[in-house]
Amino acid sequence: MPESRPDLSRRLSVAPMMDYTDRHARYLLRLITRRTLLYTEMVTSAALTHGDAERLLAFNAEEHPVALQLGGSDPAELAAAARLGEHFGYDEINLNVGCPSDRVQAGRFGACLLAEPDTVADCIAAMRDVTARPVTVKTRIGVDDLDSYEHLCAFVERVAAAGCASFILHARKAWLKGLSPRENRDIPPLDYARVYRLKRDFPDFEIAINGGIADLDEALLHLRHVDGAMIGRAAYHNPWMLAEADARIFGETRSMTPTRASVLADYRDYCERELARGTPLSHMTRHLMGLVQGLPGARRFRRILSEQVRGSGVTPRLIDTAWAAIGEIGEVRNAG
Repeated sequence: MPESRPDLSRRLSVAPMMDYTDRHARYLLRLITRRTLLYTEMVTSAALTHGDAERLLAFNAEEHPVALQLGGSDPAELAAAARLGEHFGYDEINLNVGCPSDRVQAGRFGACLLAEPDTVADCIAAMRDVTARPVTVKTRIGVDDLDSYEHLCAFVERVAAAGCASFILHARKAWLKGLSPRENRDIPPLDYARVYRLKRDFPDFEIAINGGIADLDEALLHLRHVDGAMIGRAAYHNPWMLAEADARIFGETRSMTPTRASVLADYRDYCERELARGTPLSHMTRHLMGLVQGLPGARRFRRILSEQVRGSGVTPRLIDTAWAAIGEIGEVRNAG
């Protein structure tokens, strides 16, 4: 693991994803890429101010740079949550203005806030008043019938006036009625051109693009037009794509390029430490399923981990057993 704390850059990031980007997944991703910005799952401001902040916010120092994504619409509550985020050491505080789920709508936050730019501006101002960390917004390009480019520009201008200079745009509008959140992942079509246009019209703002980006090649194409690219589920289901991110996206070289075997060895050691603290092994090994995508034996690797992880007396050495199914011999540490 790197000894120094990497600089915060939004040139490439992994999206906040509920049930995916927990601290264990982020630790694994950080073993693969040093520079890519990682985001937490969305945490509601209400949960933080009224619940167990330590459980919700604790993370490993090795995860830096890492951003905390908040959900909420109450400025005072979000300010308290942002203050907690800074206290716990997050590098950025991000406000979710893009999630279309029914639960989020019921709490009056997420994508429905696209219709309330004044509320979002008040939230951003309140958060900026209490933290020195960058405060950013992740949003959609429109919501329901408020889907004109003019509305998007007015929203960005209003929120920017409150002190937000960095926007992550999911290039698909949110439908809050008539489509499920799952359906809204594919419908309506992505509109990358609208995000490119926004960057041209607001060159002083940092604009990152999200939605449907499948690999680093696509990310590099987007970076011709915008400041940053955010990869979502593709990076979770095939995390090894990020092994070249530091070199190809950030222009860095590493004295030792990680291999899948070395990543698995380091993650196994991490699992041993966490297991001693009471973390169930299955909570950690579930994030390994995509690491071997495309390799011979990948199906057997996944089956071993999923079927045997809850067995009596199982230890993180199960990762060695699963890796052997890929065709390597011996323990992970000694594999190429």
